[in-house]
Amino acid sequence: MSSVFSKIIAGELPGRFVYRDDTVAAFLTIAPVRYGHVLVVPIKEVDKWTDLPASEWLHLCEVAQKIGQAVVEAFQCQRAGTLIAGFEVPHTHIHIFPADDMSGFDLSRAMSPEDTVPAEMDRAAEAIRGVLGTDDQGRS
Repeated sequence: MSSVFSKIIAGELPGRFVYRDDTVAAFLTIAPVRYGHVLVVPIKEVDKWTDLPASEWLHLCEVAQKIGQAVVEAFQCQRAGTLIAGFEVPHTHIHIFPADDMSGFDLSRAMSPEDTVPAEMDRAAEAIRGVLGTDDQGRS
């Protein structure tokens, strides 16, 4: 069975994409610690990041760094936080989020999907895409 991330990447579920190439997709999470919280995900469904081929892991990290730089610029935050957990969805993903303190590093404090404001989510995605120069599907 496909992961929820595979379904988002395939267009079976909606997603606010900010980046996409042939091996990686990046989209906003539905449960952000802060608006602008992005998940960077390999297209290939691999549960643990340690099981990715080294070249794919390197590319995933390069994209995560690029998104992190865009998040800092778009949200004028001190840093881009990053986490790798992987317990919530069995598909490798890197969390990237605006960070001005350590609060974002506690995923248990994330907003529920019901508590997010769709217009704020849209604005966050647009801000990141504006820095990256990508369209609403995350393509250059």
